[in-house]
Amino acid sequence: MTVTTPAVTDVQPYRWRWVALFVILAAEVMDLLDALVTTIAAPTIRKELGGSESLVQWLGAGYTLAMAVGLITGGRLGDLYGRKRMFVVGALGFTATSLLCGLATTPEMLIGGRVLQGLFGAVMIPQGLGLIKEMFPPQEIGKAFAAFGPVMTVSSVGGPVLAGWLVDADLFGTGWRMIFLINLPLGLAAALCAVRFLPEFRLSNATRLDLGGMLLVSAAVFLLVFPLIQGPELDWPAWTFVSMAGSIAVFAIFGRYEARRQRTGKDPLVVPSLFGKRAFTGGLVAGLAFFSGLIGLSLVFTLYTQVGLGYSPLKAGLTALPQAIGGVIGFGIAMSGLQARLGRTLLQIGTAVMAAGAGVLGLTVHLAALDVTPWQLAPGLLLVGIGMGLTMAPFFDIVLAGVEPHESGSASGTLTAAQQLGGAFGTALLGTLFFDLLRSRWSFGDALQVTIWVEVGLLALTFALAFLLPRHAREESAH
Repeated sequence: MTVTTPAVTDVQPYRWRWVALFVILAAEVMDLLDALVTTIAAPTIRKELGGSESLVQWLGAGYTLAMAVGLITGGRLGDLYGRKRMFVVGALGFTATSLLCGLATTPEMLIGGRVLQGLFGAVMIPQGLGLIKEMFPPQEIGKAFAAFGPVMTVSSVGGPVLAGWLVDADLFGTGWRMIFLINLPLGLAAALCAVRFLPEFRLSNATRLDLGGMLLVSAAVFLLVFPLIQGPELDWPAWTFVSMAGSIAVFAIFGRYEARRQRTGKDPLVVPSLFGKRAFTGGLVAGLAFFSGLIGLSLVFTLYTQVGLGYSPLKAGLTALPQAIGGVIGFGIAMSGLQARLGRTLLQIGTAVMAAGAGVLGLTVHLAALDVTPWQLAPGLLLVGIGMGLTMAPFFDIVLAGVEPHESGSASGTLTAAQQLGGAFGTALLGTLFFDLLRSRWSFGDALQVTIWVEVGLLALTFALAFLLPRHAREESAH
């Protein structure tokens, strides 16, 4: 049962719903931009603040890790205390931590600010998605969610270019700090508009938070990612391998804890029955592989262009633009009717196109070496982007098609968290591989080529795991 304010009823949809949707989309843009901008700005940040190579990885991984472990709990906070209230708390916290990042004077302060940004983002983002379901009548929900596609694609296209321009423009002498300070007016406007235009919804039967589950999964993820990032700088001491092995044990403890919590009638962080479903488990692993390679290669490519080729941040952002444009094209092709007709086959076609694009990119770098131009890199990047759009368009619908209705909330939260976790893991894994090869006196071009082949392997794994998924989301969802 949903408790609403007097302005909202089950019969009459909220009259400010389209204005409220704009506020929610603004928050999504802030989150998407902050997930992308540090990839372009990282080399400049390291040059000014100092710090080791791991700073470049932690700038992205700290944010996505915090987002991954906080998303499901963030959604539950909205159920307990009201979605409008928690949206405002998340927006104000995101704004304050953006200021903290913009004022950072040490690498540790900046990384801490990024982690806090991710946690407040995990409080803010789930509220908007929940509010859309409450504000819009069934016949309009599809239109509301359809607005996310263009927003995400425009953000992915404009994010790296905006970051590069802000760093190069050095507005008011702020340099890279402006990529965070720009959130101040955006965040405050989103919070003030949320107070005015968002309705309040709260579940009257919401259960208590599973803080124990959140702490366990946070510990397991940290034990895995921390040694991956810090290990190379310390020459892989024994504790790094003990830590990674320990993460498996903590994940197992988390699984047992969640099962026991469900048996005793308490609401678990993740519904354990989900992992008994072959389609969902396969989709979860496929998502981890796909997003690990996608985000990890993006970081490595940025380092290659800025540090290896000597491009400015703006030129690096413009060089990567064909991939973002390809993503828009691929998404448009998928939504033209292919998604409904081909189902999981479209996902596999997308991974194959991405792998082909990665191969073209690797071959271009091999032939041209450090004399390569942005125009020569464009065809491979465009193919990677088209494949990315084709893959991502059907992914979530198909993976969620095999879950029961009462599991859908936990399943979607878990899948979104896995997307963020994949980004953190890919940043750690591919970033570590790239830096290790450079330490071994490999050239930037050769190190990038090896990283590309690892990405092709992850895409092949995604392709194979897709056979575990339902053939068509709509047909499977009806059963």
